[in-house]
Amino acid sequence: MLEMSKKTYRRYAQSHAKQSPLLRDCLHAFLVGGAICLLAQILKTVYLQLLSLPDKQAATLTSVTLIALAAILTGLGVFDDIARFAGAGTLVPITGFSNAVASAAIDSHAEGFVLGEGAKIFTVAGPVLLYGTTAGAVWGVIYWIGQFFAKKMKKIIKSSCKTRAFRI
Repeated sequence: MLEMSKKTYRRYAQSHAKQSPLLRDCLHAFLVGGAICLLAQILKTVYLQLLSLPDKQAATLTSVTLIALAAILTGLGVFDDIARFAGAGTLVPITGFSNAVASAAIDSHAEGFVLGEGAKIFTVAGPVLLYGTTAGAVWGVIYWIGQFFAKKMKKIIKSSCKTRAFRI
């Protein structure tokens, strides 16, 4: 059996790996991600002005439209081509999440509705939901603690300023 050190293996792997054109990949991601955001802004403007929806409803409908479009494009096999070209440009917006859920459902469709789609639909998106929810809860607690201490500090400052000749 051939023994290789980690350093030797790393050099071997790097010499055989295809070099990625980083600048081009970043440009593609930026342009496609920007195009998705531009589409979202156009949709929101249309919903606000043509349908006269309130801002929150227009924003919600914009998100739902982007999710539906990404799911449809995933089902048609077009989203994969866009993602191959754009890389992270399609993954960062909400469209990437929609693609992850839809592709898992499509891949497991042959196994049945319950044991296939139902069981595996969140295999990719599940960790995103778990850690996103956890991170949101942690940051919420940190924010709450910050607000709590900010109010206490404000009271302390106000009470100490009352005893002096000036006020804040």
